[in-house]
Amino acid sequence: MKASQIKKAINTCIDSKQPAFVWGPPGVGKSQICRQVAEEREIELTDVRAILLDPVDLRGLPHINGDGRAHWSQPDFLPREGNGILFLDELNAAPALVQASCYQLVLDRKLGEYTLPDGWDVIAAGNRETDRAVTSRMPSALANRFVHLNFEVDLDEWVSWALASGVHTMVISFLRFRPGLLHSFDPARNTEKAFPTPRSWEFVSNILTNRPSPEIEYELFQGTVGEGAAAEFVGFLKIARELPNPDVILMNPDAAPVPEDPAALYAICGALSHRASDQTIDRLIKYANRLPDEFSVLMVRDCVKNVPEVASSRSFIEWASNHKEVLI
Repeated sequence: MKASQIKKAINTCIDSKQPAFVWGPPGVGKSQICRQVAEEREIELTDVRAILLDPVDLRGLPHINGDGRAHWSQPDFLPREGNGILFLDELNAAPALVQASCYQLVLDRKLGEYTLPDGWDVIAAGNRETDRAVTSRMPSALANRFVHLNFEVDLDEWVSWALASGVHTMVISFLRFRPGLLHSFDPARNTEKAFPTPRSWEFVSNILTNRPSPEIEYELFQGTVGEGAAAEFVGFLKIARELPNPDVILMNPDAAPVPEDPAALYAICGALSHRASDQTIDRLIKYANRLPDEFSVLMVRDCVKNVPEVASSRSFIEWASNHKEVLI
């Protein structure tokens, strides 16, 4: 399931009071999806890293009250009021006894003397066993308590998120040029410490935004997304940095050069789309009309995603009319 479908499924499970388990490889954004759901519903999110817990951390410590009987001191991180999501991250990587402690909490919404408030719902997530990440086989009794959702990475959905989240233009442009590198994780080569994932490309974006010294760029990227992806990305950056400044293109869109190299076209489309505004859209459309159709559509669509108001401009309406066959 794509990210948007996972989000809809989680919302449905919450409305139905059904616990859900999101499965996916490392770094695809499972926990981030849960955070987005909580933010959109305007409810709390309690993120519990199950792999870090001991069984007693969930059940609590026993103590003797004045009645002479043993009672359990409930852990402070479990919610007691309000509305929210209790997110059990990396649940299938937790020790077997911790997973066993979750049986009653997931299905009956109880754990010993503790009761999960009515406004709270349980969502869990974990890596697949085939990913060779740290996992323990989930007992069938616990697995049967969840609705299981399988997360798949989708470039278009990631790009929409990246544009809205301020991911660096060059990272987005590069991954459109090399979509296979958005998530390239081979469990058989698990000796590699760094590999491309949506999460690690966000790290690359953060590094690039802070303008690292050129002499250490490759080493930083290699340590984030791995050797092969870093080498390709550095080559892409070299091409992109030799292109005309986007502001220069906007000054004379009718005469500015149009690159022939696909990598350069992806780079210039990404850079120009971030210049979109009511004042620049006419000149952007003029330049877009000189691009090959697929890149013209790519650039103008990103302009609209960045600044939706430009879709009401006369130049955009004329462009859309001239490209209706491609848009369909």
